[in-house]
Amino acid sequence: MKIIDAHVHFSHIKSFHHTARNLSHIDYSYAGYKKEFAEANVVFTIAMGLREIEGGEGFPDSAPPTPMGLDLSPTLPKNMGYCAGINPYQLRKYDLIQLEKTLLKPETVGMKIYLGYYPFYAHDPVYAPVYELAKAYQLPVVLHTGDTYSERGLLKYAHPLTIDETAVKNRGVTFVMAHFGDPWMLDAAEVVYKNSNVFADLSGLIVGEEKAVDRIANTPHFFDHFKHAFAFCDHYDKFMFGTDWPLVRVKPYVEFIQSYLPESSWDDVFYNTALRVFPKIKPLLRASL
Repeated sequence: MKIIDAHVHFSHIKSFHHTARNLSHIDYSYAGYKKEFAEANVVFTIAMGLREIEGGEGFPDSAPPTPMGLDLSPTLPKNMGYCAGINPYQLRKYDLIQLEKTLLKPETVGMKIYLGYYPFYAHDPVYAPVYELAKAYQLPVVLHTGDTYSERGLLKYAHPLTIDETAVKNRGVTFVMAHFGDPWMLDAAEVVYKNSNVFADLSGLIVGEEKAVDRIANTPHFFDHFKHAFAFCDHYDKFMFGTDWPLVRVKPYVEFIQSYLPESSWDDVFYNTALRVFPKIKPLLRASL
């Protein structure tokens, strides 16, 4: 089975390096990426643009300019596209001009907004120019939802119900709720079910290596809310596989997601839906094979 991972990271972020070294035991590098994703039969990935300034606040960092890109290695893997990261503190005219230039690049397949990490709701007017560009260029906007991987985050801004208003006001834009709003998955399921322009990725539900994935996946009731939300939404074709690499090892996470889905849905969740939501990855995927 060919797999598209719709949510990875490829940036020098201190907390990612710490997690890779101490929790997931991953080689968080260009070489490590190539090896691990090839072993898991992942043919393409979508990385979330993110930066933190050396000596700055640490993520979430208010200083990096929009668009935030990828800086883990000088070159991107051939089988990787990316979503330009949005810093709401850096959305002046110059930043928006640079963002639009970046959207014209073949490898830029969408945009990423870090709700909760930055204290703005998805429907805050600060993001209006971003949605205008998304509509003009027919690019999806990925929105962080749910728990934040930083104590400095503010959860109220990342609650999935806040996406409903955004989706209704911007019907011409496709939105992706990263992490399916975990732990508020039932709320996220309602937003996905109600709005034809809202999808969700299934990344970042577990952090760690094989033993961590196995322990959590087999803890009674730990993911009952996951099963409930899937059943309620009843639209497997609106979900995409993602890992949040390097926070978790790829292969055991693939198996974990498969265990919660009927096999009849695997083609959509692991491959087809990503092609629909991120249409710019099609030529990149063909070129990388």
